[in-house]
Amino acid sequence: MDKVWEALCELRVPLQQGEYDLHRMVMDCLEAHGLPYEHEKRLAPRCRIDLLSAGVGIEIKRGKPEKARLLEQLKRYAACEAVQALIVVCERHVDVPRAIGRKPVRLLCLNRLWGIAL
Repeated sequence: MDKVWEALCELRVPLQQGEYDLHRMVMDCLEAHGLPYEHEKRLAPRCRIDLLSAGVGIEIKRGKPEKARLLEQLKRYAACEAVQALIVVCERHVDVPRAIGRKPVRLLCLNRLWGIAL
């Protein structure tokens, strides 16, 4: 998880990006660090995560995601054997637990990387 986290912490994303633009920027970042990934990885029926890299599930959200809905998604992902850890990449801060189903969860809040609080 640490290698994926360190790579993503280098992201500098301009404001006003579409969600698929964010996907592309994250994929470019992973590629630049030599980290393989699968995009739109199907984990189970009706369960698809944005990216999976070295067992780390990466879920990307624009704006500030609805917490309850996000947590339901993360619980589904954490229940999958292929996912060993989760990283949520979003523009605005949302509280997420440090672990779900004994799997570590981290939040990468892009507005903090911009150096401003929105």
